[in-house]
Amino acid sequence: MASELHEAIFMAKQERHKNLFLNYRNLNNFPVELLKDEGMQFLERLFMKRNSLTALPDSLAQKLPNLIELYLHSNNIAIIPQAIGNLVKLQSLDLSDNALQVICPEIGQLRSLRHLRLANNQLKFLPQELGDLRELETLDVSMNLLRTLPEHLYQCLSLQCLTADRNLLHCLPRQLCLLPDLNELSMAANCLTSLPLDLGRSMELQFVFVDNNAHLKGLPSYLYNKVIGCSGCGLAAQISDVKQLCLTLGDMTVPLPSEVKTIGSETDHVLPLEELACRVLHAANNRTSKDVKFLTPFLLPRSLLDVVQWPLGHCHRCSQPMFTIVYPKLFPLRETALAGVHKRFKEFQLLHAAPLINVISKAVVQSEDPGGGASIAGFYLQ
Repeated sequence: MASELHEAIFMAKQERHKNLFLNYRNLNNFPVELLKDEGMQFLERLFMKRNSLTALPDSLAQKLPNLIELYLHSNNIAIIPQAIGNLVKLQSLDLSDNALQVICPEIGQLRSLRHLRLANNQLKFLPQELGDLRELETLDVSMNLLRTLPEHLYQCLSLQCLTADRNLLHCLPRQLCLLPDLNELSMAANCLTSLPLDLGRSMELQFVFVDNNAHLKGLPSYLYNKVIGCSGCGLAAQISDVKQLCLTLGDMTVPLPSEVKTIGSETDHVLPLEELACRVLHAANNRTSKDVKFLTPFLLPRSLLDVVQWPLGHCHRCSQPMFTIVYPKLFPLRETALAGVHKRFKEFQLLHAAPLINVISKAVVQSEDPGGGASIAGFYLQ
């Protein structure tokens, strides 16, 4: 593993690569090879997701001064060095799924930053200096311990998407109603008791997610035509205890999502078969990739594999992957590697949806009734 790492960095230096992928390398420390001599002055994008990093070097900006994008998702980083503010060209910073308790004020010096993701950390507050990020378009601070948002966020005049789901927010600063370009505001699963009366007055604000706020009794009148009933993928908060159904394909048995049941009322939400099929194939594909001895008994076209490998998101209520029924809470897809995949999603639907649904329908029918008497159309979501 170490030799592969050294070779990857050596080749990147020799060929002056602008992108360097060091994901899934089991790294406990930041590679010193990146910081030797003059560093990598030409590097623009560094991907170090899903390692075990606990800290970033103080010399990061000095050795990698031209970084535009830095992805550190799913590490164990507890502290961001003050020198992070010297990455003056940085536009995207992903520190989701780490161990951050504090964000240093110097983050406000990243004047070119457009996308900042701090989800799933242990943050109890955010620095007011975030308001200095005038180019910031996307801010995700969901799944933290925040009780309030900094009032100075209203100075982020380019902010378009603010996500703060699953925190401890009791209120929303009224100043945020002044954000001129805010298009999506998500505050699901918090402790909100009220919302500013001016919220929604802006014509730009079109999507507001406030479900799972048990003490929120009313909405400002401006929101009546803008609030989306975003209840995740349609599940109730508590799922009734029912017999779990399974999908059987050859020698493989894959449990269906626990919310699927055979009897439902007309008020229940219905999960599209297309979505259900994608979830089952996603689970099967993950099982295949983790167990080299396990071989899936069916072959899938490459376009379908691309789709089931990369869900658009995960339901914030049941954590199930979501493929067809999600309003993506990611960076804009046009700026991610998923852009090409999901741009072709409609084409995939036309080519593969019918055979895919046919496969899962037959499998479920067989598992429920070997004689073929059951009908997949009877499956509902609670």
